[in-house]
Amino acid sequence: MLTEQDYINAASILNVDVAAIKAVKEVESSGSGFLKDGHIKLLFEPHIFFRQLKARGINPYPLMEGNEDILYAKWVTGKYGTINQQPERLARAIAINEDAALCSASYGLFQLMGFQYQACGYDTVKAFYEDMCKDEATQLNIFCNFIKANHYDDELREHKWEEFALLFNGSGYRKNKYHIKLENAYNKYK
Repeated sequence: MLTEQDYINAASILNVDVAAIKAVKEVESSGSGFLKDGHIKLLFEPHIFFRQLKARGINPYPLMEGNEDILYAKWVTGKYGTINQQPERLARAIAINEDAALCSASYGLFQLMGFQYQACGYDTVKAFYEDMCKDEATQLNIFCNFIKANHYDDELREHKWEEFALLFNGSGYRKNKYHIKLENAYNKYK
């Protein structure tokens, strides 16, 4: 678990207030980087796995039979399964291709995607994943690296929630009211 000093240190690195970091953490992971059974909290994205396999020159279509829940071409709502099913889904994908699988999930307190490993300061997605699995303090440090590398700290510092939501969560942020959730969480912590 993170300590208040961990938040203070991260806020100093990013030159933002602690409440802004806590807001992102709350919205992304509902407060925990790990499941009760000790597995890292993750969300496996089958449509990303499809793209990651193709990017590696692997034809995903022959692999789809029997793997319909972990491999499909286009994003589909309601097919992710529960949060407790995610480690098993990732393990099945790893059996197909480890790098593509690890790049196809979001991890930890801040739900950073595996394919973002280089922006987080890693040479390989496996090293990124292994560090994400260590503890929440490491997850927080990885988040800081990612925010700095992508220059998202200005939006976070200035509480420009819509701009930060677009950069951090993508163009669909409005549909899920991501920016409103961030602002509400921030107001709770400030």
